[in-house]
Amino acid sequence: MRIVVVGGGMAGTIFANNVARRLTSELRSGKARLTMLTASDKHIYQPGWLYVALGRMTPDQLEREQASLLEPEIKLHVDPVKSFDLGAKHVVTASGKVHEYDILVIATGSRPAAEDVPGLKENSFHCYSAEDALKLYDRLSAFNGGRIVVTVGLPHKCPMIPLEITFTMHDYFRDRGLLDKTEFYYTYPIGRLHSLENVALWANGEFAERGIHQETFFNMKEVDGSKAVVRSEEGSEIAYDLLVSVPPHRGQKVIEENSLGANGWIPTDRHSLHMQGDHGDSVIVLGDTTNLPISKAGSTAHFEAEVAAENVATRVKIGREVRSYDGKVFCFIEAGKDRATYAMFNYQKPPQPRAPNAAMHAFKMAYNQLYWASVRGLL
Repeated sequence: MRIVVVGGGMAGTIFANNVARRLTSELRSGKARLTMLTASDKHIYQPGWLYVALGRMTPDQLEREQASLLEPEIKLHVDPVKSFDLGAKHVVTASGKVHEYDILVIATGSRPAAEDVPGLKENSFHCYSAEDALKLYDRLSAFNGGRIVVTVGLPHKCPMIPLEITFTMHDYFRDRGLLDKTEFYYTYPIGRLHSLENVALWANGEFAERGIHQETFFNMKEVDGSKAVVRSEEGSEIAYDLLVSVPPHRGQKVIEENSLGANGWIPTDRHSLHMQGDHGDSVIVLGDTTNLPISKAGSTAHFEAEVAAENVATRVKIGREVRSYDGKVFCFIEAGKDRATYAMFNYQKPPQPRAPNAAMHAFKMAYNQLYWASVRGLL
């Protein structure tokens, strides 16, 4: 059984490690072969960029060698896939090498697409890479008062980041003694503060307590940098002194270029995690790459990867899959500098956020370090 994993992020890495441990004897005997194809020899803990933007972490703390995180039976190639031939069951990499498979796992992730909104890339700051997080930190450090507008595009990964960046910036300027000179204005594309209704209801109280202004049904149309305003499709206009964005996201370009899914999102069965369509029996899709109607969160990738790994292992061992993904997601929500809560939910059960507290924040800080064990599939 030839298993090829495309993508070395959280979903691909957890899946590969989990399968490797379940199929150790099969991999050593040659009954199975497990290959990972990735674009980088580095693995990044992406949620940490929020802390880089606030001067609380540095980029090197978020990076490990990909090879150091993998079980020894996994064959790693830093050689990104350029084309997929699902009919012939092979992929071709940038180096021109052909990798044949019996099971293909696609976990290529997502990317911010600020360029989809005219003016957004040139006139806003975000924290979806180390470079951008450092730029935001420099801007926040130099900001001495005015209106900060947080503007949000959908879909986007890290579902809680619009709220988290708002709350943590509020505490950042409180600590600098600038709250009386700083106005916070938050926008969201639908008729509430978050796509999850109960999270939005919880956030309403937090916003009211802090005096954060809000405008919902605000779908970004354009940013006019010369006038320092952001405009919506609904016809409203908001002036800013600092524009912090959560850009709309797309899947990776290779998915679009190979016509595997609109905007880079691959149509995926919500329970089996197989690609929908003619070749679905041999293709599994994980993490942000799916088009599933659930949050593009690290925990989504984690739980999906565990289900898929068990199914692939049992497919090798007994010829059938045994588990179904129920939509499980768990998201921490930083509610400021030293308080946090969480949202846990699945396809059937909505989240019920509790009051933020210091203990949950400490748990989140601990997880930032435990992530490296998590991505190896040990937690």
